[in-house]
Amino acid sequence: MDLVGACSAFVSVSERGSFTVGAAAARMSQSVASRRVAALEEHFGEKLFERTARRAVLTAFGREMLPVARQLVQAAEVLLHEAEAARSRPWRLAVPAICPTADRARLVAAARGHGITLDLRPEGPARRQELLHAHQVRAGVLAVPPEGAPWTVPLGLAAADDVGPRRVHLETLRVGRAATGPARRVWIQPEDDVPHIRDPLTRLRDAVGLRPTQLVTASDLTTAAAEVMTSRDLLLCAPAQATELALHWRPLGGITLARGYALAAAEGSGRHMEARLGDALARCLGADGIRGTGTGTGPDA
Repeated sequence: MDLVGACSAFVSVSERGSFTVGAAAARMSQSVASRRVAALEEHFGEKLFERTARRAVLTAFGREMLPVARQLVQAAEVLLHEAEAARSRPWRLAVPAICPTADRARLVAAARGHGITLDLRPEGPARRQELLHAHQVRAGVLAVPPEGAPWTVPLGLAAADDVGPRRVHLETLRVGRAATGPARRVWIQPEDDVPHIRDPLTRLRDAVGLRPTQLVTASDLTTAAAEVMTSRDLLLCAPAQATELALHWRPLGGITLARGYALAAAEGSGRHMEARLGDALARCLGADGIRGTGTGTGPDA
């Protein structure tokens, strides 16, 4: 038996004293209202109404049951209202701050097509993790090692001038004894200041004999890009970023580096979100819709 539906019919008929009028007010047919009230009476084992040709009069038992039935109907209405509000509540999602505004807008638009309202929080890797753990966002796109990651983005080096070879080898940045100009530096932007990217690059720097100061972690992407645009320095970045900054991009020689991303949800609904918005997230991250492959597009990729 639909207890809420039966109580709704009971309350509506009792308030109007008529099955015909009460059923219409409850947006059901008279026959449905009659069946529901009859089912409720059978369930209780007592009559709720004394029926006459024109009126439905509450019995003593019915008068006792009416306040509780009314509370149940009101509680059900509140529950439905809260469920609707929860469905329409914005999904706060932490995404990489490097995602371009246009791509973030496309992600929000794609989510709307699935009935999801996104509230994006562009942040760096550490901050995205903090927001998720503090439950200040419902989900976050986290930086993870690329092996087995749902989305990967290849990294290389970009310069203001065409770097020439198909690949850039760090040993070519060594400072010779006769060198007079400043040593060329490789700038790491905050998005890539994570162990699975920074540490192997640091080990390679030491292995090929570069100075410690030739690998620099920038406070923000703008600062790093400005340094590269006004010098012979190089920026560790993705192909799409190099294009956006009008820089010349090449893959790294001797090492393969890539960003890895995974969607984590505080409420355990990450898979549901990934299934609906996986391709849109890939485009926003610059992964070109290729998931878990470690490949991408760009010059000489």
